[in-house]
Amino acid sequence: MIKIFVVGDLLDKKKTIIKLTSHHSKDEINVRKGKIIQITLGRDLKMKKSVTILTEADKHQNNIKEILLNSNATPIRCRGGIGYACCFCTEEFPDPTDLKKHTINAHDDADKSTFMKGKDMHSFFVKLDITNLSCNHCDEKMDTIQILIKHLQSMHDKKLFTDLKDHILPFKFGSETLSCCICCNFFNTFKALQEHMNVHYRNYLCDVCGAGFVNKNILLRHNDAHKIGTFTCEECCRTFDTARKKHLHDRSHHSGMKLPHKCGYCLERFKEVWKKYEHLSKVHGIKSPGIKCQVCDKTFETKNAWRLHTTRVHLLQRPHKCNDCDMEFYAKRELESHMVKHTGTREFKCDICFKSYGRQKTLKQHIKRVHS
Repeated sequence: MIKIFVVGDLLDKKKTIIKLTSHHSKDEINVRKGKIIQITLGRDLKMKKSVTILTEADKHQNNIKEILLNSNATPIRCRGGIGYACCFCTEEFPDPTDLKKHTINAHDDADKSTFMKGKDMHSFFVKLDITNLSCNHCDEKMDTIQILIKHLQSMHDKKLFTDLKDHILPFKFGSETLSCCICCNFFNTFKALQEHMNVHYRNYLCDVCGAGFVNKNILLRHNDAHKIGTFTCEECCRTFDTARKKHLHDRSHHSGMKLPHKCGYCLERFKEVWKKYEHLSKVHGIKSPGIKCQVCDKTFETKNAWRLHTTRVHLLQRPHKCNDCDMEFYAKRELESHMVKHTGTREFKCDICFKSYGRQKTLKQHIKRVHS
């Protein structure tokens, strides 16, 4: 005879949730402690259905299934060589809007019902496009996944679990610039934006530095950065004091990773990502992702270039001050160039006519004007 500890009043509801606690041994029922079991009982308290186990992964899979079936939210597999990749087939699209249309039109409820089925919690997380998020039943617009879940529960009687850590990363695409839909930070690559999302989904914390991550697999990969010891390169025998330094060395020097950035159209490889974007634009006509300045509408290829522009032009930061006059400069090299006015130093000499100049820029202008 099976002994079960019941939580709740069986006479109030036909369905109830049964939870094993530390007071119940494995001999009492053939499942592990802490698992959730759902059974159906009649008024006579006799079991009418077989026992099923609802694991944490089962609950997450149920949630994402209900979200995909009952809204226009669509999953993203990754940002591949050509573009945003479909979770259900091999199609890729440079524009995420096209991926969204493809997913809705080309993949039916049967595909969506089995999405993420069988995944374990170590690697479970979903990248979800929630641009213009709305309910499929009543067309009500939603701003977040959490609002959608509450709406589906209260208005359409859908079964979703809320006693879980959040493993769904939301993304919104509506402008030329990639930005976080939670904190509005700008990013020039989808990969950088995806890595940033760990800041908002701190489900698993690093014991060393306190960084948070959406799932355990990402935390375990991060932990390699803290491993200290002697790590020897198998190719050239150089040694490194951390595993991450060795990994970066391998990427830049060995195993074909000297050119880590691959074109998704012609398989040509590049050392720097900006060269790949330049190639995509010139050869394949694919517009490079960029970050647009919200003040003057200038566009920059990297986040660092955008940040420098903002601090220099719009925030007017001038940390380097001249001690001989009131002039202030953003960069140290600008101050050094300015100091020629005060010192009279002429270090740059023309090899043709031997005239000397205080700045290299002035020497180049002289050669172009006089000797070219």
